[in-house]
Amino acid sequence: MAETIVETAELVAAAQAGDRAALEELTAAHLPLVYNVIGRALNGHADVDDLVQETMERVVRNLRGLREPERFRSWVVAIAYREIQLHLRKARRLGFPRRPEALTEVPDPAGDFAERTVTELVLTGQRRELVEATRWLDDGDRHLLALWWHEAAGDLTRTELAAALGIGQPHAAVRLQRMKAQLETARAIVRALAASPRCGGLATVVDGWNGVARPLWRKRLSRHVRECTGCGGHRHGLIPPERLLHGIGAVAVPAVFTKAALPGTSLLGSLQQLFQHKAAAVATVAVVAGGGFAYAVYETPDGREAPAVSAPQAPAAPSAASPAPPAASSAAPPARTTGEIFVSPTGADTGDGSIDRPLATLSAAVALVRPGQTITLRGGTYRPADPVTITTSGTAEQRITLTNYRDEAPVIDASRIPADKWAITQRADHWTVQGLEIKGSRSHAYVCLSCKHDVFRRLSVHDNVESGLTLRDDGTVGNQVLDSDFYRNRNPADQGQTGIGLGVKFGDGDGNLIRGCRAFDNADDGFDLGDFRSPVTLEYNWAFGNGVNRWGVRDWQSNGNGFTLGGGSPPAAAAHRLRHNAAWDNVHHGFTDSGNRAALQLTNNTAFRNGATGFAVTDAPATLRSSVSIDNETAVRANAAVQSSRNTWDEGTWTRSMFRTTDPVTAQSPRPLDGSLPPTSFLTTGNGMGASMSGGD
Repeated sequence: MAETIVETAELVAAAQAGDRAALEELTAAHLPLVYNVIGRALNGHADVDDLVQETMERVVRNLRGLREPERFRSWVVAIAYREIQLHLRKARRLGFPRRPEALTEVPDPAGDFAERTVTELVLTGQRRELVEATRWLDDGDRHLLALWWHEAAGDLTRTELAAALGIGQPHAAVRLQRMKAQLETARAIVRALAASPRCGGLATVVDGWNGVARPLWRKRLSRHVRECTGCGGHRHGLIPPERLLHGIGAVAVPAVFTKAALPGTSLLGSLQQLFQHKAAAVATVAVVAGGGFAYAVYETPDGREAPAVSAPQAPAAPSAASPAPPAASSAAPPARTTGEIFVSPTGADTGDGSIDRPLATLSAAVALVRPGQTITLRGGTYRPADPVTITTSGTAEQRITLTNYRDEAPVIDASRIPADKWAITQRADHWTVQGLEIKGSRSHAYVCLSCKHDVFRRLSVHDNVESGLTLRDDGTVGNQVLDSDFYRNRNPADQGQTGIGLGVKFGDGDGNLIRGCRAFDNADDGFDLGDFRSPVTLEYNWAFGNGVNRWGVRDWQSNGNGFTLGGGSPPAAAAHRLRHNAAWDNVHHGFTDSGNRAALQLTNNTAFRNGATGFAVTDAPATLRSSVSIDNETAVRANAAVQSSRNTWDEGTWTRSMFRTTDPVTAQSPRPLDGSLPPTSFLTTGNGMGASMSGGD
């Protein structure tokens, strides 16, 4: 490994002369640095692997033209930094949506490294505050912080940092000083927002804020912190960030990118083969109890064989194709009749499904599974090209489970599945599906047809076209959807009329329960029970931000209800039961019967700051008790048959002062590790009225 400038320069000269061993050593020595620079600047986004690949390819391809071998490290970092800038410019040009940092489930191209960190692990003390503060930085400062972290850790010199930015050292010093000042202000903002009790003046400033860290709110909050005597005190006692950064562990290069991963293959050859498989190393870094800890998720495609590729050559050496890998056996793997069936992005469907020889695709696993077995998905991204169909049922005594492995995070990216196909279709009973993230479907993400006694929990289903999860058709009986998030689903081809979070629709069946779920930022409705003819129970669910035109679409026409409790032609009649649910900041109604003429029961529900009516019950002979409707355009619209008691509209004039807080930031924050709703005092009343805003009694 290269350890000094002189040794590095000697290796560069040898590699430029065609010495492949020298090129191997240079690559091995600098790959961790490239991963850290790109991984931190992109917050562990799924495109990290592509940028690392492009950076290393540029390094190898252009090495011969490097005239100052002693500047190799700064040259490599400068290439990586340019790749980051080009990537983010492209993302902005394509208009990739950016979601609130407080609601992070998956990073986006313009995200920050706080999002996945805070989602996955609970950080403590000032290191946690530092990580949270980065979401208030502009992109440029965030990227500069990523480089400066390496300088503080001793991985880069100031000369190399300045070279990466393409500026002189004095200019770099000025930029660093400005960035540190912004970071200090952001840390004070984080402290002020977290203070208990919160400053009264700050509470007034954030009234109406949706919890998203944006430049306008940073300006308002920083002005308050600067001018307020009480909040200004939060600047005192801040440990210098250099000392805190040393406690945040470095991003480690995944084991799959070492020589040991591919025996008999050089590092360059291994990298090329793995990159051809698009193996992504997505790493986020966190600090637990003051110590450094690296949390990594590896993303790879759906397990299809890649074509034979050429290993990268030294610049002066002639190129030569590597021999094609041996053909995989076409024999079908034997079915595992007991125990777990393991699936991994690095597996192969010719495996036997053991942990040592996992399958590569979910489709292969569901074809093998039998009652009583568990399908366990290892962490990483699966990119199926064909829809997944589940038809094998479990039994009441022998359920089938589809789950993530331990604390790993499997992601099913359905963007390659044709737009006329649902990503996952289930026609099977007695399943438990849990711990999965599903995104990118150009139709419905997950549809369960006439399913009975299935359980869906701890799911994150987002950025799909039609819906996140839909249970539908006659015979939909006894299913439970628990502790899951459904968000940002929408159809780019229309004006907000398509894209719901969670639906139970177009059928019948008793005993279905939705509990502890959130549906938010969808183009259309959050929870939709359209044309379902049997009662559904909804408890402790939250719907917010639905129907808001977050994409700048012209002629936006979204319904945007929080809870739609009817629908169909003619509208179905079903006496749905709702208790302790909350709807806020939806563009239209909080709760609406939508033509349902059955005896709905709504108890201890809250509608706050919705664009139309809090409770629109114009057709159903409903019972409404102990519910709250505050700051909606209209509190309630009820027909003469509605039985209403101890609601805010029944008992005089109530204002938002009845709530302990109207700041939604805690309610819209990531879930705890157990998947429950985040603890919050948002919209709680303490007087027995409205939703309790907890996950249960």
